[in-house]
Amino acid sequence: MIPSTFEYHRPASLDEAVSLLQEHGEDASLLAGGHSLLPAMKLRLSAPEHLVDIGRIDELREIRSEGGGVVIGAGATHHDVESSSAVAAGAPLLAQAASVIGDVQVRNAGTIGGSLAHADPAADYPAAVLASEGSVEVVGPGGARSIAAADFFVELFATALQPGEIVTAVRVPAPGAGTGVSYLKFAHPASRFAVCGCAAAVTVSGGACSSARVAFNGIASAAFRDAGVEAALAGTSLDEESVRAAVAGAAEGQELLADSFAGEDYRRQLARVYARRAVLAAAAAA
Repeated sequence: MIPSTFEYHRPASLDEAVSLLQEHGEDASLLAGGHSLLPAMKLRLSAPEHLVDIGRIDELREIRSEGGGVVIGAGATHHDVESSSAVAAGAPLLAQAASVIGDVQVRNAGTIGGSLAHADPAADYPAAVLASEGSVEVVGPGGARSIAAADFFVELFATALQPGEIVTAVRVPAPGAGTGVSYLKFAHPASRFAVCGCAAAVTVSGGACSSARVAFNGIASAAFRDAGVEAALAGTSLDEESVRAAVAGAAEGQELLADSFAGEDYRRQLARVYARRAVLAAAAAA
């Protein structure tokens, strides 16, 4: 189908982009990679009167190491994230997540900022950012601010972004000594989106788990950290039996998604299976 008529803007800077969003308000939409917005426009599910293209703002493409961690510009493509040595060293969960997004064409054009702002519950980055204890940097009419990943993902396709704000970067702290990570997912065979994805960061000390961060995507209306599984893993030896017992209550208390491909019970079982696999893989890498 053909999208409705719109006016196209290509700002040369973030300040200009923020000004355009202020000027046109709810009639404007941001365009980066376009993998979520353009199909919605073609189906007339979204009909912005103004399209603000931030895909060519150079400062949004920068990836840099900082304090042992990494800062990833929102305009970095999935391929940029996957292939960056700085991300591999400072934010390995994000590199792993980027490597399994869609296909080659999607990874070459889609952006990390666009994916996070869209907040599709089946997207791969949210769980990885949560388990990495990352934060999302944004700028808007009120200036710049940082939003912890734990506060960023609110509900189905909803985030803590305020009107007129633009995601500028993702900041991930250093993983820490003795920490291994793993992101694994059960992908829908057609879309490659996660029916269930699990990101695990496990810190091992003295042969036991001193701390764990376990986050899910694909199974609920928004990505989330599983505090119950994290608490159950603490102090365990991280062998197959102890990990299986610790993840038995995965996604407990969560209202899970259900559709024609995977029902709630199936997703809950997937959460147990993929939590076990991701935790064991992270422990092996620690």
